Amino acid sequence: MRLFVTGLRCLRLTGHILYALLVACVFPKLGTRCQQWVMQDWSVKLLDILNVKTQAVGTGFKARPHGSLLAANHISWLDIFVINASTPSRFVAKSEVGAWPLLGWLVRQSGTLFIRRQYKRDAFRVHRAIANFIAKGEDVALFPQGTSSDGAAPVRFHSALLQGAIDARAGVQPLAIYYHDGTGRPAMEVAFVGDMTFLHSLWKILCLPTLTVHLTYLPTIACAETTRRELAIRAQDAVNAVLAEHHRRSADSPPPELHGLQAQWGTP
Repeated sequence: MRLFVTGLRCLRLTGHILYALLVACVFPKLGTRCQQWVMQDWSVKLLDILNVKTQAVGTGFKARPHGSLLAANHISWLDIFVINASTPSRFVAKSEVGAWPLLGWLVRQSGTLFIRRQYKRDAFRVHRAIANFIAKGEDVALFPQGTSSDGAAPVRFHSALLQGAIDARAGVQPLAIYYHDGTGRPAMEVAFVGDMTFLHSLWKILCLPTLTVHLTYLPTIACAETTRRELAIRAQDAVNAVLAEHHRRSADSPPPELHGLQAQWGTP
């Protein structure tokens, strides 16, 4: 039965990707608001196909009167669509992503900002672009870790690209992303780490019976009279505090097989 469900998801996903290919041909010619709507709608439907339930909490994700820089911890390629489902954003990604077959073309068409990490001076070009988009009222999202992790250890944010928010005199809003199995226990299968390929990661997610992601929008950090290093530390500390609380709660939870009994009979 599970194999049948996984196969059905694959068919739905194939159709959804074909739809994305058609839209991507005209996407760069659409207005900003229309682009944001398309990205949000496509992301919401993708999460539905993968049976990912999203819980977005905190301040600032429903009404955003001006652009800001969103700084999130990074666990999976799925993070992009989780964020876009609640806050359509322009993303910053490493240049290698743009070279991925098919997916790289889709990402390029979506207006993603690519940074060539091997060239230190490229950071100046990117943070100028970030400042320009924020000044126009767009949200820009990035993963200051620089790479993905399994979320088990505290994250460390690099500060280089946060300069864009300072230049735009905007704020940095930390986002904490936590995937779990519905009972609060971390879903380690989602982590896109090591030498794992994209197809391998996608298959693991497709095979999960269910997946829940908790997205916490933390208070925006003002950039006035603050260095980018201070911004990075404050943002990472805020995210780490939320992740630590999730892990503490998951450690206090009973094993999954006991949840049904407790729901029926209560805790002795």
